[in-house]
Amino acid sequence: MHQHFPGATAAVPRETAVVIGGGIVGVCCALYLLREGYAVTLVDPEVPGNSTAKWSCGQMAVSEVIPLSKPGILKKVPGWLMDQKGPLALRPRALPGILPWFARFVASARHSKIVDIAQALATLTHDVYDDYAPLLEECGDKALLGERPVIELFDHASAIERDKEHLELRESLGFACQRISAKEIADLEPALSGRFAHGLLFPDWRFVNDTEGFIAALTDSFVSSGGVRVQSGAAGINESGGLATGVSLRNGQQIPANHVVVAAGIGSRHFFDQLGVKVPLEGIAGYQALIPNPNVDIRHSLIYADGGFCFTPMTRGLQIGGTTEFAGRNAEPNFQRAEIILEKARRILPELRTDDVEFGVGYRPFLPDTKPVIDRSRRLTNVLMAFGHGQLGLTLGATTGRLIGDMVAGRATKQNLTPFSAYRFA
Repeated sequence: MHQHFPGATAAVPRETAVVIGGGIVGVCCALYLLREGYAVTLVDPEVPGNSTAKWSCGQMAVSEVIPLSKPGILKKVPGWLMDQKGPLALRPRALPGILPWFARFVASARHSKIVDIAQALATLTHDVYDDYAPLLEECGDKALLGERPVIELFDHASAIERDKEHLELRESLGFACQRISAKEIADLEPALSGRFAHGLLFPDWRFVNDTEGFIAALTDSFVSSGGVRVQSGAAGINESGGLATGVSLRNGQQIPANHVVVAAGIGSRHFFDQLGVKVPLEGIAGYQALIPNPNVDIRHSLIYADGGFCFTPMTRGLQIGGTTEFAGRNAEPNFQRAEIILEKARRILPELRTDDVEFGVGYRPFLPDTKPVIDRSRRLTNVLMAFGHGQLGLTLGATTGRLIGDMVAGRATKQNLTPFSAYRFA
């Protein structure tokens, strides 16, 4: 560990690290490197908190280890193409470009592959709260992460039965799940009394009180602890003799570095040639609607399984979202998807006030097997990679940061990172 002692007369210069990407994964990597004693610069073109995770359901989804691909997924593609109002849609013009990715995605739908993926992800998600604890302890607001569990709601009991195999897989990996009745749902959520009779309670899930504020608070903690944040995009990694020497910013600034971490979500693609990797990383659009004054008291983060979206009460309002879309690269967002969310939400909560609403979209950085990349570049050996977390960016931010800290410091990692290799797609 590199230790820095303020006030020492002949302090050894600290090694430097640059983290590219200021979203939840990037800021957690920067915080853990700072804790290791490195002089850390975090670069991102956006203001703190304005990232993909801002437009998410804000859940610590610790048992969400089953990949998106499931048996029979191929049969659903025609429906995604035809029904642009469904919970998961595929724009027809995006299909040619996404076909190679989709072929790998479907290949992950075999039962044996699903078990392998779930087991690998579970090794990471079991440590989520322990890894966030030291980071949140340094933040001024001690209520950034709520204490209430998450609830999943179903229209019919048959939906729970259909997913029984995967629920049992989650439980075999050590995650709790409790079936709840109409009365229990009403007791937990009076606003839904009489509207749902079938649900699941995830007692080991939590949700943040504000997705934007959560990331901004961690960023503030990073800066107040001595980290430097530069609001600019990274243009490239400077290199010499098989090592990175620093990062060039789009504003012309050059930042020298002994270590570089690429944690820029789908923006990480910009660096793949330099890193010597061919990773099938795609952005899947997730739409959200934020209602500052919803006129409804929702107490938990609620997943409405049959509608394909969720409600999360936040300090800035009620966030409703989760509907996803394969739109293709560089596609303009289709905020009619967010309007669809509101339409469905009003059916469940007719009293919901929607005259004041803000729409947003986050492009989840997905890999076909739903697992992130947490690895070291073989071409530039002092560059670490941390991207592709899909819907688990918020959940795995701190755990990824801790692992990156270990790798930069040259320590063996607690988890086996072979399943998260950048080279698994070769």
